[in-house]
Amino acid sequence: MQLTAPATRRTGIRDTDGMAVASFVLGLLGLLVLNVFLGPVAIVLASIALRRGTARRGRALLGLGLGVADLLVLVAFMSADSTPSWSL
Repeated sequence: MQLTAPATRRTGIRDTDGMAVASFVLGLLGLLVLNVFLGPVAIVLASIALRRGTARRGRALLGLGLGVADLLVLVAFMSADSTPSWSL
């Protein structure tokens, strides 16, 4: 006896589209706060969305680029302060 409907292809596509949008939003937010956490999450979500063939490829690529930029901003602030972390 099956209680839930089987997963359809459309659900999988919607999930990957959501991952692409989430990676973009988290990458953008990571430029402002918590870039040490949000940058890698944005990179992982964008990579999964691209691997699964999202329809929002551009947004996933932006999320990937913003995730990398988050980590570059973190490195820039760490080298400017000569400390292992940075604060506002």
